[in-house]
Amino acid sequence: MSMDSTSTLKEREIALAPSLMTMDLDQFKEQLTFLDTRVNQYHIDIMDGHFVPNITLSPWFIEEARKISNLPMSAHLMVTDATFWVQQLVDIKCEEISMPVEVTNGVAFRLIDQIHDAGLKAGMVMNPETPVSSLMPFIDQLDSVMVMTIDPGFAGQRFLQVCLDKIVELRRLREEHGYRYRIQMDGSTNLAHWKMISDADPDVYVIGRSGLFGLTDNIADSWKQMVQEYEMSTGYRFDTGMPDCRK
Repeated sequence: MSMDSTSTLKEREIALAPSLMTMDLDQFKEQLTFLDTRVNQYHIDIMDGHFVPNITLSPWFIEEARKISNLPMSAHLMVTDATFWVQQLVDIKCEEISMPVEVTNGVAFRLIDQIHDAGLKAGMVMNPETPVSSLMPFIDQLDSVMVMTIDPGFAGQRFLQVCLDKIVELRRLREEHGYRYRIQMDGSTNLAHWKMISDADPDVYVIGRSGLFGLTDNIADSWKQMVQEYEMSTGYRFDTGMPDCRK
């Protein structure tokens, strides 16, 4: 992008949450150290092999990441027994815990209270087929709502553009009723979809291999390419509010 085109970019701050599941484990410390001055939080997928047919990270992984980074950790649960995993994450004081709304019927209020009583943030996650109406009994108590724009469980799946309508609906509800939740989106955040995601305007972009870590073999070069792709696609200056976000 040329200097002239950069000067015409619009201004809007976003939050970026790299998905640790998609990092290169042989460069884990190097990548976390680089990202710490550029991103707002980290996204940790915890899958149990039942809610989705995959097993990934764990509360132990969060504790290991904290040896390198002081940024907030946001756990994204893809599990059938939310109560079991919430307790483990509360025990290690994971800053934000997001539960699948599909498995919390009968325990949602209790788990939200448990998370808040520990001084942590409580969120809900919606699978692509799940409507915003499923959140209404407790939407006023949520700190975050995550919209899945791919089917959960695996990276690299087909982007489901229809799910972006939920982001627009959640923003409207928040403005009308004064809810406090942040709107997060998770799934295939990359060059092919930056523009349509930006138009929907979530607060937090979860980004993984296709949009960042897999762009090059070097995190610094991948970051520069991601920033260029975002700005070229959206017309907005890349700004996470962090000091080194455009470097």
